Order: sequence, then C-alpha cells, then structure tokens
Amino acid sequence: MPTTGNTASPGTGADTGGGTGTGAGQSWTALRHLRHLLDLLDQGAPAEQFAPPPASARGPRLDEPDAAVVAEATRVALRIRRTLGQHRRREAELAALFDTAGDLARLRDPDAVLKAIVRRAKLLLGTDVTYLSLNDDEAGDTYMRVTDGSVSAAFQQVRLGMGEGLGGLVASTARPYSTGDYRDDRRFRHTTTIDGAVTEEGLRAILGVPLRLGTRVIGVLYAADRTARTFTPDEVALLSSLADHAAIAIDSARLLDETRSALVDLNAASRTIEAHSDAMRRAEDAHDRLTDLVLRGADISDVATAIGAVLQGGTLIHDADGTELARSGTDSGQPSARAVAASRTGGRAVSADGTWVCAVLAGPELLGSIALTGRPDLGDADRRLFERAGVVTALLLLQRRSVAETEDRVRGELLGDLLTGAADPASLPARARRVGVNLDHPHAVFVLHSATAPRQRLLAAAARVAHSRKGLAGLHHDDVVLVLPAEHTGPGPGVGADAAGLAGELGQGLGGPVTVGAAGPVTGPGRFPDAHAEALRCRTALRALGREGSGAALGDLGFLGVLLGDQTDLGGYVRRTLGPVLDYDARRGTELVHTLRTYFDEGTSRSRAAEALHVHVNTVVQRLDRIGRLLGHDWQRPERALELQLALRVHRVQRPDDSAALPPA
Repeated sequence: MPTTGNTASPGTGADTGGGTGTGAGQSWTALRHLRHLLDLLDQGAPAEQFAPPPASARGPRLDEPDAAVVAEATRVALRIRRTLGQHRRREAELAALFDTAGDLARLRDPDAVLKAIVRRAKLLLGTDVTYLSLNDDEAGDTYMRVTDGSVSAAFQQVRLGMGEGLGGLVASTARPYSTGDYRDDRRFRHTTTIDGAVTEEGLRAILGVPLRLGTRVIGVLYAADRTARTFTPDEVALLSSLADHAAIAIDSARLLDETRSALVDLNAASRTIEAHSDAMRRAEDAHDRLTDLVLRGADISDVATAIGAVLQGGTLIHDADGTELARSGTDSGQPSARAVAASRTGGRAVSADGTWVCAVLAGPELLGSIALTGRPDLGDADRRLFERAGVVTALLLLQRRSVAETEDRVRGELLGDLLTGAADPASLPARARRVGVNLDHPHAVFVLHSATAPRQRLLAAAARVAHSRKGLAGLHHDDVVLVLPAEHTGPGPGVGADAAGLAGELGQGLGGPVTVGAAGPVTGPGRFPDAHAEALRCRTALRALGREGSGAALGDLGFLGVLLGDQTDLGGYVRRTLGPVLDYDARRGTELVHTLRTYFDEGTSRSRAAEALHVHVNTVVQRLDRIGRLLGHDWQRPERALELQLALRVHRVQRPDDSAALPPA
C-alpha cells in the first residue's frame, strides 16, 4: 500500500534524509497542524478552535518531538491571537477617540459638548451610567453637571466637597480612581449625602478620571455600573484619553462662548461708540451753529429759537433776576428758583416737573437760566447738548453785557453832560444820535428812588426802559435818572402821568415801591439841567409828603409845586385847581366860583354863606353839590380845601389883562 507522502506532495518528501515512509508521513501531518494554526490566525477564529484535534481525528500518530512542536506552536498562535486582538481593540478605541475628537470639535454649544462627552463615554466603555462633574472654584467643591443613564434626581444634583467620595478625591488629587464596589470600599471618605445619592442610583462599580487643562483640574468624568466589577487598565486608559479630549473640547467651547459674548459686548460697545460719536457730532454741529449765531451778532431770541430747533422743544431764557429775555415754541413762565439753584450748585441741567432747567453761569456768577419744555425724557446726549447751549448762552449774555456796559458808559457820559451843562451844547445832539436818541424831540427828565431795591437793580431796570424807549439812563449824583421822549407834550395830564405810569411799571418789576419825580418836557440840550433840578425837587417833595411809590411832576403837587418851581405859573395853578368850575361859570353864566369863595370865607357854613349871598340855604346846597360833581367828591378834604382856597385868592387878585391870567375856557 503506497504512503500519502509519496502521492501528496512531489519533491517534498519521499526521500527526506533517507527516512522511512512512515516517518515522512508523520512529519507531513505535523506540518498540516502548523498550517491549520496559521489559517485560524488569519481568520481570526475564536480561541477554542486552536485546541489540538481529538486522537481519533489526528490520523497517523505523532511521535513525541512532533507533538511537542505542535503544542508549542498552538501556544504561540494563541499568544499571537491575543496580541492581534489587543491591537484591533486598541485600533477600534483609537478610531473611536478620533471620531469623538472630531465630533467634539464640531460642537459649539458648551451644554452640547458636555452631553456628547458622557454619551460617547457610555458607548466606548459600555457601562450603565456615565456622568461628568465640574469644579466650582468659588465654592471649593465639584458639582454634578451632566449625566447619561441616571434615574435619580438626588444623584443628578449632588455636590462633592474636595476629597469627599471617589469624585472628590479625583478632583483634589488629579489622579484616576476606580472601585469594584463603592459601598464597601473604605479608601474613600464617605458622606451621608454622597452615599445616599449613590445608593438611590444603585451604583456599585465606579471609575473616575480627571478633566485636566495643563495642571489645572476642571472636573471629573465617570463611568459606573450597577453591578460589582473591576475596571481594567485599558478601560482606565480609554476613559482618561476621552477625558483629555473632553477637557480640550470643554475649554474650546468655553472660549468660543466667551468669544461670542465678547463679540456681542464688542458689537454693543461699537453701537454705543457709534451713538456717542453721532451725539458728539450733533453736539459739535449744534455748538458751531449756536456759536456762529453769537459771532454773527444774533440776538438772544435767535439763540432761543436755535436751541428749541436743535433739541425739539420749547425754550425760555431769563436773566439772573428772572426777567424773560426770549422764548421760542412755548408760553411765558418763571423758572423754578429751586431748579436754578440746584443747576447752579451741581453745574448740570436738572429736571423740575417735566421741564429741564440749566443755570447760565460765568464762573460762579449767575447770568440767567434756560428752560426747555416738551422734552421730559431728555437723554444723556441731549442733556449735555442742552448744557452746552447754556455755555453758548452765557457767552452771548457776557457779550451783550459787555456791549451794554460800553453803551451804558457812553450813554451815562452823555446823560451827565446833558444834566450838568458842562459840555458843548452843539456837540450833544450828534452824540445823542449815535446812541439812538433824538434831542430835537421833547424829552422829560425823571429822578427815581427805591427804598427796597438796591441801586444797581433800579439802574438795570431803568436801563431796560431807556433801551426800549430810545432814552438815556444812568447815575447822576448818586441818583438814578431817566431821560425819555415825552409821551404827553400838549394840553392834558403832562409828564406827571408819565411819571405815575413809570412808577407803577418799575415798582411791579422790582417788587417794591419806586418814587418818580418828573419835569419837562424840554427841547434842546441847554434846558436839561433845570429840568433835572426840578425833577429832583419833585422826587424829594413826594418822599417828604409820604407819597413813596408814586410818580408826579411839580405841577401835580398843587401850591407846594408852585412854591418849589423855578417859574411861578399862577395862572396854570388856578386853572389846574379851579378849571372845571371856571369853565362851568363861563358857559352857563353862573356864580359857582363866587359861591365857593363865600362858602370858605364863612367858615364852610352853609347858612351863613346863604345870608352873605342873599339866597336861600337850599340854593347854596344845590350850588355846592354842583361844585362837588365838578371838582370831585374829595374837594372838602383839608388838603384839597386848602388848595382850593389858595387858588380862589390868586384868582381874585389876578388882573384881567395879566398874561399869567387864566387861559380862556
């Protein structure tokens, strides 16, 4: 019977060193075992298939050397298989880590990154639960942040102090720790809170690895099972590698989130800067516009209109005394004294009952105030613009004051020269025309006095009147004097009425009585000194008579005025005192003047007057009633009665052809 070695493989074996046919067959059988082992390795067969076949299937019996070779080859093949399995598993883990790193790199939301980390850890290690805690540097502990597979609310919210439990120990030492059964592991510092949460979750085997950024631990990544088991070094290394990737991803997501926040803040800052720049440009434009108005000689009304247009509101400008200088787009009104004081103290515009008020200052000096109406919601930019408008207004008021002071000085010098008569009279009309005063027109002279208002306030008020009426105002021998075009130049009330009106106007403006003595009207520079002297005597007489706060000319003071006057106008005095009765007698042919004289001569006795007149007493009563209607109901008062008796005596002694006689009715 031929051997299998002679037929199976030509050139291999029939003569292998001269061996017998049986030895060659046995060697061939050993080679077949070795080839079988290589095929198993190539196929990745399970370990049980590497075991030697049973004796019945071995074929020809192997001798001892060949059997030993086959057994050794089997052991080597199993080692190779384990090594290859480890490499394949490591490759799979590395591939999974690379995939994880790629997935984490694509995530941008920090919460999404944390959830992806614990989910991938659960897939890679195949545990029941994975979770992640982050360190709280301010509180000095670590708190549960994300879980996957957890069912306990207490476990999901637990906080671990540094060094407490497995996680606290990992966080404090920056080293991985694992336990096969946490409840019975005495290596860890157990606390009631941690043990209760772990027990409620049902965890036993726990692996924790640190999340590190350089040398700083930011948290802990965990893998846990609900059954006791031992974590292999490969699992520890795998979770540690995932933790390293996770720490980088967490930090990247944090940096990206901070970058986003910074970009949002930067965009907000950019918008703020842009709005601020717009406000600054608007403020500069408004400042240039207002300043240009001042430089071009615009008046205060133009500035008020410009401020209202820029700030889209109504504007009121007052001087330091509260006198309205200008307004635009709003009604008249007094500024709040408290608001002006607050703005002056703080140097900022203030709001009072929906109206913004800004004090107009030149250093510490209060020049006036600006009120802005219709803008209760004034923003910071517009508030600064309003305050800048106050600066421009101060510039205008200072400029106006400087011009006014110069003009007032010129006017004061002109007034002094007019009242003293020291200057060349021929030059005065031309000087007056340069300041808008026409001396060819009749002018009245007024001397003022106030017992309550300071002299400078009285002078300022008089100057405003002079400017408005094209006159002159100034101090002369410590008296405030006004020279104004006479409003009453013909027959009628005369300059006394002008003085009375002026006293009322100034008294109302200053809030106190102003006494005004008047004289005139006069025409031509040479007559002003006498007119001033007469007005001064009149002012003195008014004060002596207790008529503070009134205005009059000497002619309005009755016989006292005649006595104080330089030119005795007896006919004018009689006419002013008895005129209505004289006119009545002239028209009706009656004798009311004679009846009145007789009445006073008889000691104001009606019966004796009737006897002297040879008429019935009722006739005297009727005539006296008529006289009362003509002269006024107060004609019998002592002062008035004295004036009437003096006038009657002057009338009796006047010659019919006297030039000072009574003017015709």
